[in-house]
Amino acid sequence: MAEIHSRKIKEHRLDTVLAEDIVFNGEVSFSRELMIKGKFEGRIEAEGDLFIGEYADVIAEIGAKSVHVRGKVRGNVTAETQVELAGCAEVVGDITAPHIIMETGCRFEGVSRMRPQEKSDEN
Repeated sequence: MAEIHSRKIKEHRLDTVLAEDIVFNGEVSFSRELMIKGKFEGRIEAEGDLFIGEYADVIAEIGAKSVHVRGKVRGNVTAETQVELAGCAEVVGDITAPHIIMETGCRFEGVSRMRPQEKSDEN
């Protein structure tokens, strides 16, 4: 049986949070953690982790270190380490990552590709 690694995100520990009342259109890049709780449309290219809140609505091509989805995403998602879909997540688009975790109840419409992680910290 698969192990679910869902965890409660402590927002006060995140560097940046786009609140529920934020509507953002365009491109964003970042190197630390970011949480989106509002609406975002465009492109995300990141070296850090991306957290998408339960009520977020994201239409974007996403590339990040890891992507944790609780809300809605429409667009392809690529992660260096993992993509995690919580039970309340909805993703319409392809997912590419070395590890893909999907909790019971999530909705996923697309193709998943699990490719080896490029860099390994373990020897």
